[in-house]
Amino acid sequence: MNRQTLPGLFISHGSPMLALDPEQVGPALHRLSINLPQPVAIIVMSAHWESETLEVSTATRPETWHDFRGFPKELYDIRYPAPGAIELSERLLTRFADADIHANANSTRPRDHGVWMPLLHMYPDADIPVIEISLPMTGSAHDIYTIGQILAELRQEQILLIGSGSITHNLSELSWQKQHLDTPLWASKFRNYIVQKLQQQDFEAVLNWESLPHLERNHPTLEHLAPLFFAMGTGHRFSIVHSSFSMGTLGMDIYRFD
Repeated sequence: MNRQTLPGLFISHGSPMLALDPEQVGPALHRLSINLPQPVAIIVMSAHWESETLEVSTATRPETWHDFRGFPKELYDIRYPAPGAIELSERLLTRFADADIHANANSTRPRDHGVWMPLLHMYPDADIPVIEISLPMTGSAHDIYTIGQILAELRQEQILLIGSGSITHNLSELSWQKQHLDTPLWASKFRNYIVQKLQQQDFEAVLNWESLPHLERNHPTLEHLAPLFFAMGTGHRFSIVHSSFSMGTLGMDIYRFD
């Protein structure tokens, strides 16, 4: 069978409520999935699996983890029972070892909402194997970018690579009760700066995250921005799939790297 090349993606996965109230993002994810060749497997680096050393899920059927509190009961009833892919997981571990990157196998890690929530809208049948890899927060932005580069060739095997985080993520600034609010300049300027640099293929400006405008206001901690670095490593031709803000300041952008 001839395999087609898939892009790398950065997906802003938003609030867990996206699973029940898809807003604009759920339809955008669905449209994206039907316009792509169906993946033979999906690899996701999620903001919600932070680690010291890179880890690769080797579970054959990871549990659906509702790694949040205080939401409606129906959200906790959702399951995403996509299988793992042990042979592909072993290939990833070998690739990392060959690149002198230490990575551990993890057979017990459940699947967090940074993985299953966007995939619920893209591939609701949960019949495509999914492997989660961790976000090694002891590494630099360039290290995370390199992980994307190491896996980039897998796109040619019809394997979809996803960095799942958020283009802006400051929970203390969200207006939970009001969905349609004007976006403050500090959030829009941050998002627009990143888009401008990616369009100019000035990836270095984004990887030097300490210099990003209004960084601390948009990302008091780095874990939701870091999956963008992974996605950037998977391809150099950047395009915007979707752009919006939720609850005033939560950026819901989706980016594609070919």
